[in-house]
Amino acid sequence: MTTTEGLEDVVATHSWICDLDGTLGKLTYCGVDIHDLAEHSSFEETAYLLWHGALPTRAQLEEVRTHLCAQRALPKRVMDLMHLLPTTTAPMDVLRTTVSALAAFDPEAHETSIAVNYRRALRLTARLSTIVTAWEHIRNGREPIAPLPDADHATNFLYMLTGKMPDPYAAHVMDVALILHADHELNASTFAARVTAGTCADMYAAITSAIGALSGPLHGGANEQVMRLFLRIGEVSRAESSIHEAIEHKERIMGFGHRVYHTEDPRATHLREMSRELGRRTENSRWYEMSQVIEKYMWKRKGLRPNVDFYSASVYYMLGIPVDLDTPLFACSRIAGWTAHVLEQYAHNRLIRPRAEYTGPKVTAYVPIEQRV
Repeated sequence: MTTTEGLEDVVATHSWICDLDGTLGKLTYCGVDIHDLAEHSSFEETAYLLWHGALPTRAQLEEVRTHLCAQRALPKRVMDLMHLLPTTTAPMDVLRTTVSALAAFDPEAHETSIAVNYRRALRLTARLSTIVTAWEHIRNGREPIAPLPDADHATNFLYMLTGKMPDPYAAHVMDVALILHADHELNASTFAARVTAGTCADMYAAITSAIGALSGPLHGGANEQVMRLFLRIGEVSRAESSIHEAIEHKERIMGFGHRVYHTEDPRATHLREMSRELGRRTENSRWYEMSQVIEKYMWKRKGLRPNVDFYSASVYYMLGIPVDLDTPLFACSRIAGWTAHVLEQYAHNRLIRPRAEYTGPKVTAYVPIEQRV
């Protein structure tokens, strides 16, 4: 057997959902270039594309929007459960727990048809934003804000988080960020979802697995660590010296390099520009300028380019999103891709069961317990 640590570059399945070209720095969803989606699409349209493999007609898009709006509210007993959790619980732990609990309130719990699982994908996509924003209020002693009945997904998220209608540019930035994070082939969380779905466990179990994988700092937690680094540095004038010192002390600088991309991460291209523009509009370009200094230094010193996490950190921060909600927000986007992969796994299922190369002792005699020392 050939062993590949971390399964790097191992092709584990066939998929029509997402294609990465690491050499060219190209990302497509079902053949549609991410740059075109970021410029012209919406999160709802992108989710439809991931679920169905084709862009929707106007009528199909309106139907998806209607279903998402209708499914945003959480069952009362699920909200009651969230109120029982300690307010110190990490948001990703709340998200994992609440998604698992939603399985108990599924009106079609014992149905496994394609149509039913698609309805689950819609419900989960609609409700993750509600869970994340509700927890921000609950942990601060406030009542959650009810979702808007007819707003788009990005606008609704910012409204539920702040209680105020966002300005059009902020809503646009959020919408593009949701598109950019919606899928990324067999990353750790998506693979975890597919492994769980491969056992024919239900979609809630698969998504709970994905959330657990995403909570690790080497996956979805990277943008949170980037922003904490910025806050620790504090001022643009300290950025280069701080990064130099961190590298000298062998600290890992999050937000740089990628397992697949050998050139610029195409998602970072859009997030960089949105960080710049948000800084200009808010008349506070400190975080963008700091990012620029660090990006240039990391390229000169390490030959590393920023990935999606690096500029998303400052974008989310300038939108007023608490730092520890960065990863849950990632999940609110990636739920579209996760559910698309789960649907694909169900449609062409084979139990995922790799092997491990054994490196322990070949023969060890059993010693009775009274003779062991």
